[in-house]
Amino acid sequence: MSDQESKNLLRRLSLAAGPPGGEDEVRGIVRETLDGLGTIRYDRLGSILCEKRGSADDPRVVLDSHLDEVAFMAQSISDDGTLAFVPLGGWWGHVLLGQRVEILAGSARLPGVIGSKPPHFLSAGEREKVLKPESMFIDLGASNRGQVEALGVRVGDMIVPAAEFREMGIEGVLGGKAFDNRAGVALMCEALAALTERDHPNMAVGVGAVQEELGARGAQTASELARPDVALVLECTPADDLPGQKERQAVLGRGPQIRHFDPTAVSNRRLVRFVEEVAGEAGIELQMAVRRSGGTDAGQIHRTRDGVPTVVIGVPARYIHSHVSLLHLEDYRAALELVLELVVRLDRSRVEGFTSFG
Repeated sequence: MSDQESKNLLRRLSLAAGPPGGEDEVRGIVRETLDGLGTIRYDRLGSILCEKRGSADDPRVVLDSHLDEVAFMAQSISDDGTLAFVPLGGWWGHVLLGQRVEILAGSARLPGVIGSKPPHFLSAGEREKVLKPESMFIDLGASNRGQVEALGVRVGDMIVPAAEFREMGIEGVLGGKAFDNRAGVALMCEALAALTERDHPNMAVGVGAVQEELGARGAQTASELARPDVALVLECTPADDLPGQKERQAVLGRGPQIRHFDPTAVSNRRLVRFVEEVAGEAGIELQMAVRRSGGTDAGQIHRTRDGVPTVVIGVPARYIHSHVSLLHLEDYRAALELVLELVVRLDRSRVEGFTSFG
């Protein structure tokens, strides 16, 4: 795909609603994009898989991404017409107040606003605290429960951030919601499409997993079907090129990030070195990360069966797990080139070498 086609795919995926357990809209876009590229299957949680055979049936090279985004669920409807909600995934109170959301009520996407007491009514002590989501509410503009119910809103309805997709003033920088992990989903789709014109000595298996934000649940069930021999986890990782950050491991415009460690997974050392070698040959700049917190689908995938050599390849983005994130198209395109160069080299001998411990 061209740069513009990549932007169009990212825009479409970003604007789609895909809360954990309600990824239908995103899954539909993936199915449409992958149609005709390989054999499509689903696990029973809703993850989508696409098998594209190269010159061999094995090794099975999984290109994993997750379909879902951080979101919310309606917990109750108050007599005054506001909604109490619970977070689906990791949210910080400071990024929520005053933000617009959409309530997925049946086939409708109803506008709402996350609210709380205005600052005029807060004590000095209250103003200094981070407000927790359970102290917030969603306002649909209603005045009583009956008005909300008449709109078709029910307890258990899912809620997603409302945001635009924008090209920023700095060339190549894109702004939108849910780049974590629609960037990875787009990478998976584009890589499988590009492999139709590249020889690859393996079976490439694209995965769009569900419910990553609730503990990588879809990665576990999808891996039972994908049966990976090696896995490239395609993610959108948090950029840390922000004021006050001294040790920066993810800077916009400096290439994809390779994650060595987070509390859920240690990347296979030999696979990481292989990624570095391939990137060097292709002239792709890499960024290296060791993270004290967080996790990805790698946490589940690397424990599949008797173990799977796994590495996380991330497109850095500022402000993930908020309503608007920023990523650089150059990082995305470099990650796509890297994934393709890896897949065309991952033959049986190479993959067996990652786990040759004798």
